[in-house]
Amino acid sequence: MKLSLLTLCLGAFLAAPIDVDAKETSQKRSAGEIIMTASSSEWRKVSAENVIKLTLPTGAAYIELNDELAPIHANNMRQLAKEGFVAQGGDASESKPVKNAKKGLPAEFYLRTKTPLAITELKGPDGYATKTGFLNGFAVAQNQSQTETWQVHCPGVFAMARDNDINSGGTEFYVTIGNSQRYLDRNITVFGRVLEGMEHFNLLQRTATEGQAFNPITDMQVLADIKDTDNSEFRVMKTDSNAFKALIEARKNRVEAWFVESPNFIDVCAMPIPTERIK
Repeated sequence: MKLSLLTLCLGAFLAAPIDVDAKETSQKRSAGEIIMTASSSEWRKVSAENVIKLTLPTGAAYIELNDELAPIHANNMRQLAKEGFVAQGGDASESKPVKNAKKGLPAEFYLRTKTPLAITELKGPDGYATKTGFLNGFAVAQNQSQTETWQVHCPGVFAMARDNDINSGGTEFYVTIGNSQRYLDRNITVFGRVLEGMEHFNLLQRTATEGQAFNPITDMQVLADIKDTDNSEFRVMKTDSNAFKALIEARKNRVEAWFVESPNFIDVCAMPIPTERIK
């Protein structure tokens, strides 16, 4: 059986190394200071065409689609939103018709490239992949040759449910809450992350109440299609910028007075990607 829309999952060559100046700066400044002083050129504005606004009973969440690593799934989600398909409650019965969108998509567990794909790499061990790091604002992992790249299953990711057929997913998606679920890496297509509104997913009911709709979706639209009613804009720190590289070092070794131990390490899912609402 497919996971339902609101299933709760509890839970170019080698990348450029951190430059000395960035590392030294991060050791003197806190993570908050680095974010506050990052230049405007070290941020990117998120295209409204790549943002899905998903409205739940408690409020709206905004999700950025990952076109580079899972373009087929990203495009299909746009089509579903434009058709009003998911806003009608998904397709748990697998009986609803679609127009231009598809109900079954070829799996996009990872992107395969002919040449190595550079990422902002995290140095250190990882139990699930040879390399981990960041690409265009998403937490990712890679094989040793850096020719296979995938978005990892961190909290707040947007992913597509499937049954045993790896190409069966297309309309039943979910957002992870709680702990990261890295064992799902390369077993399911991850194609986005929540930019804002995780609190609404955290408020979802764990069990159904008789006679009431179970975690209904009020609405779901592509942000670019509703500019007349919602002019929200977001920016994300460029994960190949010097500011973000300095931020990695600052997170590895916290300089705030409260911290006693400095492990000189951070897990890919524990490294928050600075995201801000512009308006």
